[in-house]
Amino acid sequence: MKFSDFPLHDSVKDSLSMMGFEKPTPIQEEAIPLIIEGHDMIACAQTGTGKTAAYLLPIISKLAEASTDHVSVNTLIICPTRELAVQIDQQLQGFSYMSGVSSIAIYGGGDGSDFDTQKKALSHGADVIIATPGKLISHLNMGYVKLDNLQHLILDEADRMLDMGFHDDIMRIIHFLPKKRQTLMFSATMPSKIRTLTEKLLNNPKEISIAISKPNEGIFQAAFLVYDYQKVALAEHLLTSKELPSVVIFCGTKQYVKELEIALKKRKINAEAIHSDLEQTAREDVLRRFKNRQTNVLVATDIVSRGIDVEGISLVINFDVPKDPEDYIHRIGRTARASTKGVAFTFINEKDQFNFKRIEDLIGREIVKPPIPEALGEGPLYEPQKNKGKFPGRKPAFKKRKA
Repeated sequence: MKFSDFPLHDSVKDSLSMMGFEKPTPIQEEAIPLIIEGHDMIACAQTGTGKTAAYLLPIISKLAEASTDHVSVNTLIICPTRELAVQIDQQLQGFSYMSGVSSIAIYGGGDGSDFDTQKKALSHGADVIIATPGKLISHLNMGYVKLDNLQHLILDEADRMLDMGFHDDIMRIIHFLPKKRQTLMFSATMPSKIRTLTEKLLNNPKEISIAISKPNEGIFQAAFLVYDYQKVALAEHLLTSKELPSVVIFCGTKQYVKELEIALKKRKINAEAIHSDLEQTAREDVLRRFKNRQTNVLVATDIVSRGIDVEGISLVINFDVPKDPEDYIHRIGRTARASTKGVAFTFINEKDQFNFKRIEDLIGREIVKPPIPEALGEGPLYEPQKNKGKFPGRKPAFKKRKA
């Protein structure tokens, strides 16, 4: 099937042709016709399968058909992070280049001028609003947001929003929306709390499930058994053993992100960190340099695992094992996007072994565990049941800094 086979507006097809897109992904092939027909929908598909385009293309097509006058908001997209809001807005601008659809991303962290721009768009109308929950509520509380004529509500990364504690915020936003609307929910996983939210918000929805909780087949996965004090040296070895133009390293805490950035720079590795302590403009600058290959290594917390879409990421390193097995899927999903290939390495210390076993159980196979370089010494044995709940008193990955 090709995009030209869908009943999309000609302007959308022209934009897709200009961008070189010909064939839809499986989630796009199933979702686009249902959205055009007006069904509510819950769609579950892993990171990197084209979920964003699956809902943007039919929405833009509907807006192009309606020749909207931009006096009220037609579509509201709610997502968990500012990075994802910006990414969605950028994709929308590309897909709607020939359609004249207006949009704005609403998120926190900017200055006063950003707030005024957001207020104007919410007061006087934009076709599509992409917003993080907290910031949207700030505007809603001031009484000038016009959502009376809203036609479409889209919840993107719904499972992540619930994990981040946004359930009450979402329900509060719903009270400002008309009951008669088309509601679409996109999620990478389908836990019971998503089912419950679906029952509350969607009307007789169609359901789509594509490759739930399975890593992209194009990702080579391996894990290294290490003590914490061996991690930085192993990261240096992996980053310098071959030329790697684009690498993302995930750490469980922003403090580790900061420390690892310092450690890598001391080893002359072109690395930058991104975390929640940075101002929004600083975060955008870091991402821009990474996308432009001015920075080779991006060290990040999980705020990036679902909120960045950069082509050509060759390697993902989990500096530590994520506590939630689903987060592993999203982290390594930053590589091997759009049918390419990539590599994902994970560092496992003793206390993380049980969590890593849960990841292997989730994906249904054991991940290969090659030996670490001899120069680093021996690592621990893989004994997940024996090490469950234990916290060895070995040297940490980073030395404690003096106050």
